[in-house]
Amino acid sequence: MTDPTALSTPALLPVKIAGTGSYLPERVLTNHDLEATVDTSDEWITSRTGIKERHIAAEGEHTSHLASNAARAALEQAGVDPAEVELIIVATITPDTLTPATACYVQQQLGSLKAIAFDISAACSGFLYALEHAKHCVGAGAFKNAVIVGAEKLSAFVDWNDRNTCVLFGDGAGAAVILPSTNGDGKILSSQLGTDGAQAELLNIPCGGSACPITPENAKEKSAVLAMQGREVFKHAVNAMKQASVEAIEAAGLTPGDIKLLIPHQANLRIIDAIVERLEINRDDVFINLDKYGNTSAAAVAIALDEAHRSGRINRGDKILLVAFGAGLTWASAVIEW
Repeated sequence: MTDPTALSTPALLPVKIAGTGSYLPERVLTNHDLEATVDTSDEWITSRTGIKERHIAAEGEHTSHLASNAARAALEQAGVDPAEVELIIVATITPDTLTPATACYVQQQLGSLKAIAFDISAACSGFLYALEHAKHCVGAGAFKNAVIVGAEKLSAFVDWNDRNTCVLFGDGAGAAVILPSTNGDGKILSSQLGTDGAQAELLNIPCGGSACPITPENAKEKSAVLAMQGREVFKHAVNAMKQASVEAIEAAGLTPGDIKLLIPHQANLRIIDAIVERLEINRDDVFINLDKYGNTSAAAVAIALDEAHRSGRINRGDKILLVAFGAGLTWASAVIEW
């Protein structure tokens, strides 16, 4: 009889990010536009967040549409036919419908009819949660490829009369194609995930689920919109993202000095600055685009990764650190050799 203690989990084969893509809706909503609708100003928003504008989905443009456009761009860059996709994971907190999963609509729109498709709800950490899932699925040989997408239509879940939240969020999607790594052409070196459900009340959408279904009464109270305790979220975000970054760097056998580019969650410039200071990473080695897009939750790191890649900020052999933090509370990090 086999000794259970002698059993071990088979080692995963290395996997890589073979292509990236992103999509932003056409409409741009600037801070000056918001000055006309809420008691705020460009100076107030910029000084507290670093955000100057955000993109807003058009009427009839759903999360699945954003996701599919980003996925197509990633598949084209990776040279993978949508019909050959085997796994689709969509990270979102703003699904088209509660059921089926938004990934099912994406599968339909891409024509990836043989793919397994499902969603992940991990808020702003969702894309990196999806990356971890895909790494194991492809690395174990269960799937030949995977498309992971972070996509959000947060404009549908924002109280546009609340200046503390409506200035923060935008819509968009980012995607990546995961393939086996061969001949030393890059790989995911390490990843770290974390959750603290005891802090779930700090950032949530109170109603819309089974605990608080939407009714005519609470709909008028705008209870199905994002609610956040900003100061507490800030404190937890800085600590968790710093620790997750350190752990991922150490697990990859590296030091902060080995990191060529840090791509943090794009939520608040003050949070990014605090993390950079604690990690002692050069500010020039940090990719920031939140001024253009605001906080796009699960899409933020994915969009930034695609922009960094396509703009030439990432070169072969570079060590890239991705880190995010979101509602849950959740956090995640990954070190990638490009």
